[in-house]
Amino acid sequence: MSAPTYYAPLGGLPPQSQLLTGRAVFTEAYAVIPKGVYSDIVTSYLPFWEKTRCWIIARPLSGFAETFSQYIVELAPGGGSDKPELDAAAEGVFFVVDGEVTVTLDGKEHRLEPGGYAFIPPASDFRVRNNAAGTARFHWIRKAYEAVPGIPAPEAIFANEKNIAPNPMPDTEGRWATTRFVDPEDLRHDMHVTIVTLKPGAVIPFAETHVMEHGLYVLEGKAVYRLNQDWVEVEAGDFMWLRAFCPQACYAGGPTNFRYLLYKDVNRHPKLGREFRA
Repeated sequence: MSAPTYYAPLGGLPPQSQLLTGRAVFTEAYAVIPKGVYSDIVTSYLPFWEKTRCWIIARPLSGFAETFSQYIVELAPGGGSDKPELDAAAEGVFFVVDGEVTVTLDGKEHRLEPGGYAFIPPASDFRVRNNAAGTARFHWIRKAYEAVPGIPAPEAIFANEKNIAPNPMPDTEGRWATTRFVDPEDLRHDMHVTIVTLKPGAVIPFAETHVMEHGLYVLEGKAVYRLNQDWVEVEAGDFMWLRAFCPQACYAGGPTNFRYLLYKDVNRHPKLGREFRA
């Protein structure tokens, strides 16, 4: 079995000869942000981060992501932050796609290589640095943690997907599998970030329709994805946002595995919106 690969944007600018036509789609039910969008002119900079830029590909916004934000962060050698998270209520997940990232949590260093995963609980004392010679790139998914009386907040997790056996979906002979970093029955967690793998020709054979909101970043391969009533071609580097209850299905196109980093909100009662009642 070959080692996993992860698409990481490099920035730059498109040539003046390039056509304006692209694959970006924004609807009330879903959005597709194709990899060609990750240019130098759409990067963002963050307070207290040095030698760092990022592409913010999801944020809480009316008609868009409601429960999470997601960045692709690029750290030059020596870059990083001693105050990375300014919101004490925010939990976070890092997933490294290129280079090496060192996360120091409560004084202990954790070195993350490609495939490396970190869950950072809310109100954590941590730092992020690129101590290597090359540029590092990682996903940073943030969510306001929903505390529940009587259930403690989860502790930090550091792992690498290469050390975790994927869980095959029933009756698929392993053609559709999910790599889980968190026990799905652990109610301390209110979000899951997993990796879904479909082998060439594999299929999600029904239109999933569910309460969880999704962010999907394609790490490898290509597929045709059903989003609401549309079939959309996606490939490594593309990002998809799916609102709750947006129908979704997939055909993996090959010739390599189709793999994506998946966010979803879980394990909490839906908010009842009392603020909107008369």
